[in-house]
Amino acid sequence: MSDSLRNKVVVVTGASSGIGRSIALESAGRGATVILIARSKDKLERIAAEARELSGAASYTFPTDMGESEEIDATFKEIIKVTKHIDYLVNCAGFGKFEQFVEMNRREVTAMFQVNVLGLMYFTRLIGRVMMDQKNGQIINFGSIAGKIPTVKSAAYSASKAAVIQFSNVLRLELKSFGVKVMTVNPGPVYTNFFNIADKSGNYAQNVERFMLDPDDVAWQVVHYFGSNKRELNLPLSLAVLAKLYDLFPTIGDKLSLKYASRK
Repeated sequence: MSDSLRNKVVVVTGASSGIGRSIALESAGRGATVILIARSKDKLERIAAEARELSGAASYTFPTDMGESEEIDATFKEIIKVTKHIDYLVNCAGFGKFEQFVEMNRREVTAMFQVNVLGLMYFTRLIGRVMMDQKNGQIINFGSIAGKIPTVKSAAYSASKAAVIQFSNVLRLELKSFGVKVMTVNPGPVYTNFFNIADKSGNYAQNVERFMLDPDDVAWQVVHYFGSNKRELNLPLSLAVLAKLYDLFPTIGDKLSLKYASRK
């Protein structure tokens, strides 16, 4: 591991598992001080210990429900007590559930948007102000290929991720003059516990196995682009190409999605 992030501060939401955990440890392996945010205190403490061993630097944990604005406020106030400078914010927190939209419980839809969109936006607003004052920083928001390619039983989840993508596109323009960069990461399916909630039957995970990404590989690519001017990272390449083709040929894309990509 290099020391490319020595003396840098990386804040990661959704850091207790999956891609968030991998990004936290990849950053620590490059010398970063990491600030870890998720709901599970025990999991965060274990990952923080791993991060300290990798980096030789401090790591901090803040158990937080990213769907609750009051908890986000409280966590932000604690963060600025331990550091006045934030170099990178990586928003990984989020969840999904795959069901026919007309059959979904409205509370589940509301909770999904509260975490995936509103919590992300609110926390980004707080951290973004710090970065504006310091005239540098980078915000990395996790959208999803699902926010670009429609598939059945993902209307609410896909809408939440499309909202993150467009929010990030506008935020990039608003923060450019302050020296703050914004990148969106749109992965396809990843080997994480996401599908334990989104698809309890396991059918969809089996059907898309050939597209599955390793969270450590995703983390390496994301951290590789820390400090870059890259707007968007779409993974894997095969689905990134499909997303481009869908924009060009949406009618054909709908037919192909129904036939090949909607096996939930």
